[in-house]
Amino acid sequence: MSGEFAVVGFTDVREWSRRLPLLAVGLLCLGSGIAATVRADLGLSPYDVLHQGVAEHTGLSFGLVVVLVGLAVLLLWIPLRQRPGVGTVVNTLTVGFITNGVLDRLPHPEALVWRWSLLLGGLVVTALGVGLYIGCGLGPGPRDGLMTGIAARGHPVWIVRTLLELTALAIGAALGGTVGIGTAVFAFGIGPLGHLFLHRFHLGVDVDDPDPDATFAE
Repeated sequence: MSGEFAVVGFTDVREWSRRLPLLAVGLLCLGSGIAATVRADLGLSPYDVLHQGVAEHTGLSFGLVVVLVGLAVLLLWIPLRQRPGVGTVVNTLTVGFITNGVLDRLPHPEALVWRWSLLLGGLVVTALGVGLYIGCGLGPGPRDGLMTGIAARGHPVWIVRTLLELTALAIGAALGGTVGIGTAVFAFGIGPLGHLFLHRFHLGVDVDDPDPDATFAE
């Protein structure tokens, strides 16, 4: 199986018209799902634990930290010779602000049933977003590209993914990010759900289309 994403290249306006809406909806879902898991306050995904920890210590908004960390991760693509796509750039610059916008509109529930509803709903919506924005073939997000770029050097994708996420989790936890049952739920749930949506929405063009299995290392 491939350890890297290949970004689809095309000039046909019809291809743009069928892929860009998937990218837009995917990023909207991604930002909304992240916001829901934050509001659930039951534990975040490893990278979001990092984002929250940095936000706590800098006074920056959660979403702005998502953007800044994404930009920093993109710099790590340079020695890996990873090629960003349109989707990569749009993802990096928008998801954090979408998350901020949704956070401003979500309530702070106290009842455990509503918090679990936000967590599980956020997980599903996040997985849908991942399936859409990767499936449209316009480039992976910065964190996904870092993972597959390192894996392309001859390392198993699942090991690279695990080490990167454990590192993000450890740093984020040390900075005060929220680790809890939701962290475990996200870790075990995002792979199968992401696969489900990615195979559903993956758009094929030619042999250079991204491998729908690459992200989740199945």
